[in-house]
Amino acid sequence: MFKSAPFNSFLSFLPTLVIPFFLMACSPGQINKLPDDPDHEPLIQPVPGRDEGSVDLPSKEENLIPPDFETTMPLTEKQKILAQYDDIDPDRIVPTKALEKALLYFHENKFNLKNTDVISIIDFKQSSQNKRWYFINMLTGQVWNIHVAHGKGSDTNHDGLAEKMSNISGSNASSIGFYKTAETYQGKHGYSLRLDGLSETNSKARARAIVVHGADYVQDREVIQGRSWGCPAVSQKNYKKVIDLIKGGSLILAVGQDLNKSLNDNQKSHLSYNAVGGF
Repeated sequence: MFKSAPFNSFLSFLPTLVIPFFLMACSPGQINKLPDDPDHEPLIQPVPGRDEGSVDLPSKEENLIPPDFETTMPLTEKQKILAQYDDIDPDRIVPTKALEKALLYFHENKFNLKNTDVISIIDFKQSSQNKRWYFINMLTGQVWNIHVAHGKGSDTNHDGLAEKMSNISGSNASSIGFYKTAETYQGKHGYSLRLDGLSETNSKARARAIVVHGADYVQDREVIQGRSWGCPAVSQKNYKKVIDLIKGGSLILAVGQDLNKSLNDNQKSHLSYNAVGGF
């Protein structure tokens, strides 16, 4: 049977419609959710006579002042300290409350921190689609921010929002609080950086193997990032730069969900800034 000329013309034109549509559907730009780390957090095996009934405490290394010291600090003293850091974050993209908390702790402990060139803040209140890990150059004040993963246990429905934080072994969740970066090592994910938790909310970080490393499930674009087992994993493009920047005793503050989050912090979650000359 012979088809009509108009029908044959339509068939010849069909590939020009179908192929572009197929390419659009399969385009990386259309992916809105990345796959997870296929592994799960290993359980910490308790040591007989030590772990039964005991409470893990934050690291007490190098005589650091406890992270909750600011709760008893007079407001005038806080303002006086913060005034010394007016040049930090000139574009005001770092969430204000978290930055102030980090600066106060840094100020009180800077003589006991080996790497004072950079402090950083991870804002787990923001979606993983945002550049929510902020690296603050304490010499220039400039800020560099990138994407970072959170744990599967913090985001059970993989919608990009970390709704639960945990310090419990096997939780596969991220932990909030102050961290001090430690030594680098070659592990399962290659070049990696160990972390020591300084707060009661992240005291098991080292034992849980919560480390900084590169991962294929984190990419430098606005998609829902893949989930780790609790590690602040970054992209393969950025991990070496990040680790070399903060290794050896730098301060990290990770903050989580806050029902009293201000409008300013909501607005800042959509901003990004790559400092020229700062990093």
